[in-house]
This record gives sequence, structure tokens and C-alpha cells, in this order.
Amino acid sequence: MTELEKKAYMQKAIDLAQQGEGFVNPNPLVGSIIVKDGKIIGEGYHEKYGGPHAEVNAFNHATEDVEGATMFVTLEPCAHYGKTPPCALKIVEKKIKKVIIAKTDPNPLVNMKGIEILKNAGIEVEYGFMSDQVELQNEIFLKYIQTKKPFVSIKYAMTADGKLATKNLDSKWITNEASRAYVHELRNKHMAILVGVNTIIHDDARLNTRLDKPHRNPIRIIIDPELSIPRDAYVIKTATVQPTWIVTKKYEQRLVDQGVRIIQMPEIDFVQLMDKLGEEKVDSVLIEGGSYTHGKALESGIVDKVYVFIAPKLIGGTKALTPVGGEGVALMSDAYQLKNVKYTPFGDDILMEGTIIKGA
Repeated sequence: MTELEKKAYMQKAIDLAQQGEGFVNPNPLVGSIIVKDGKIIGEGYHEKYGGPHAEVNAFNHATEDVEGATMFVTLEPCAHYGKTPPCALKIVEKKIKKVIIAKTDPNPLVNMKGIEILKNAGIEVEYGFMSDQVELQNEIFLKYIQTKKPFVSIKYAMTADGKLATKNLDSKWITNEASRAYVHELRNKHMAILVGVNTIIHDDARLNTRLDKPHRNPIRIIIDPELSIPRDAYVIKTATVQPTWIVTKKYEQRLVDQGVRIIQMPEIDFVQLMDKLGEEKVDSVLIEGGSYTHGKALESGIVDKVYVFIAPKLIGGTKALTPVGGEGVALMSDAYQLKNVKYTPFGDDILMEGTIIKGA
């Protein structure tokens, strides 16, 4: 098998894994390909949380006997009993000859143990092949499994002069339809969406996912210290069909009776909130708040990634909102630095995304 063929097979497995986005959290995205005599005889991906893993699905879809075949898998096969039996043992049972793995699994229950099972059974193992792509694809899982804290992204749209809204707080619409449609892909990717209560007060935001394909709605988390949310807001009226959590200093039984979950905190602390969400197995949070919420999130150090949609428009004015409020840094040397920066055009808009360098 040539290096080019290996890359093509692994890329196929990576593309398959992506189909599980939005359905497997807090588990990873994993894809698998079985190759025998120069052709693909089985393929599968982790389709939903609690369901069969990618390797098992590849076996289930195999068109012929897999004995002696080579398996490509994007993440190290599991070695422990969870909701499903260990995939490493299934690979041994099926008499696969060689396994090529993109990325080892840092989960303490797996880390190199799956590879050890395969090697001890006499299976040839190669790992670390195209791992960079899988690390990026599973950035949410990799942070959560190692820290038990959610991967946190901030998303906002701004004009070319860096404005979030006009002086009258008008922000509809800064970006075009293509950009706004992609936001729903981001909502599908993250398990929860977080906003400040002003987003509800000003926009009556739905905070759901609208896509022309199977998708899930995120948990809605609203920061509302004084419980000033309108009681007839859309998020309140639909709390029984889409999880809606309000983080507040207060308590109101009527909201609970309407299906809202109240998370009481004496003071709203983003670090403590993320700790609590991690304990609840919320592996990812997309912050779509306003200027104040973005500033507080950045200052607290919880943000991992930023998605910035930039539209070719100018608003002007010193009273127009900027995307990130708060105190801000005093020196450019203290600015939040981004790495792995990527630019994607959406018509005339541009999406810039990048991960924050911690400690920069």
C-alpha cells in the first residue's frame, strides 16, 4: 500500500467521522475503514452517543470476510467496557492483520491500552498517521476528556470597523444569509449555547438549531443574575422541548414549573459555572452573548476558540457596541493571541476562526 493510498483511506475515515457531529457528545468523532486486497470492504463511524463505535459499525457493514484485512481508524480503539464492549477486543476477534490509527486516545481508560491489546495479539499497529487533522476534528473531546471542563467558543459578527451593533443596538443583520446559516452548524457542534439575558430582552432569541439535515438543539444557558428575563420570552415558552438553564442569584418556582432549570450562584462566576457544566457532562459551550458577556468570558480565561464573522459594512460612531467589552488589556503585549487561524469566505463575508493561546 502506497503512502498516497494510506492518506486517501484515512481521509475517508476522517470524513466519515464528521457525520457524527452533534450526536456523539461527550464522546469523540471516530471513523473507520476496512481495506482488503486493495479495496474498501467495510466502513463505519460513531453515529450516536451510546451506540456502536466506528469499528463495530465498519464490521457490521463489511461486504466480505475481514480476516487478514487492514483497518484504518481515526482514534485509538477503546480498551474498556463502557456503554459498549472494548473495540480492541473485537478487532482481535475478527483477526484483522494491521491497524493504522491517526490519534491515540488520551482518555485514561484507553491511552495506549487499546494499542497494547492489539500488539499483544500479534496485530501490526501504526499510530500517529495524520493525527493533526483528527486533533482539530476532536478539539472538543480532547479538552473535555483531559480536564473534565467544556470546550468554550465565542462567536460573533461584526462590521469592518469592528462594531457589534449600532448606537441604537440594531444588529439585524450584520452578516449575510450564508454566514447566518453556518452559525447553525456551530450550534449543532456544541452541546450548549450561552448568552446574557440582554440578548433575550432585546432580540427574544430562540437559540435553537435550524438545519436542513438531522441535528440537535443545544442546551440554552442564560446568564441572568436578577431574573429579569421576560416571562413570555420564546426560551421560556419552549423550555419543556429544549433544555433551558438560567444562571442567577435568585429563585422562582414559576419558572421551574414552566420547565426552566435554575442554577443559583451567589455571584456569577464563569470559572465555577464551567466546572459545574463539566460535572454535568456538558463538553462544549458556544457563547453568543453580547459585548459584556464576551468580555467577562475572556477575562475569566475560559475561552478556547473564537469565531469572528466580518461583514463589508461600516457603522461608525463611538457609541456603537464593540464585540468584546469589559476592562480590556492595557498593552498590546497583553492581547489575547490566536493560533491555527483559518479564513473562510461566505459570499462577501469572511469567517476568521482561531484557538486562543493560553497564557499568552
